[in-house]
Amino acid sequence: MDETIKAEEGEIFDIELEEDFLEKNRKIAEENVSLLKKYGTIAIDIMGSIGSGKTSLIERLIERLKTKYRIAVINGDLTTSIDSDIIKRHGIKVIQINTGKECHLDANLVRKALRKIDIKDINILFIENVGNLICPADFPLGADKRIVVISVTEGPYMVVKHPFIFAEASVVVINKVDLAKAMDVDVKKLEDDVKSINPSAKVVKTNCRTGEGISEVIKALNL
Repeated sequence: MDETIKAEEGEIFDIELEEDFLEKNRKIAEENVSLLKKYGTIAIDIMGSIGSGKTSLIERLIERLKTKYRIAVINGDLTTSIDSDIIKRHGIKVIQINTGKECHLDANLVRKALRKIDIKDINILFIENVGNLICPADFPLGADKRIVVISVTEGPYMVVKHPFIFAEASVVVINKVDLAKAMDVDVKKLEDDVKSINPSAKVVKTNCRTGEGISEVIKALNL
């Protein structure tokens, strides 16, 4: 069976559209919340730029959690299935959403993906959003928690330049900390920037390549 969902013409709610479209997205997100809660499924929206380490984070979380939880993944990308193919190696159910030219997932596309998952048999649903630090901020998907992943390779100003996405984050992962010195990036300053925008966000430092900090991410998510 083809597990790839493709957005149809005019289906995606773009950030530049009128407020009623954003409101429609919010209503569908609420419906997604109700559906997931009905079956006790925890949904986690994972956002971040291309190359920040979203897929690597999901891989490390799956490795640590798959003996305790039944896990599925929804992966968002413009046109490819590269990241979902990586996740499938872990024996996890993956639904691919291709958004075409659009820079974010929306609640409607996630609703379509949920129809392809046997939700009653899933404890945790990871939703890997399209790689972007701007567009996904205004489009709740129906997730219980939102993770924002940034890496030190993106420079010292990623947080202050993209405040809106951090304002809604439950957990912020600062990844590739092993490269901080080489990139001349102050990790503590990045953490302080996050806290200045969202004091309640939990900030975790990681190296997803080696698994450093993954236990702390799991604790931050209360899993």
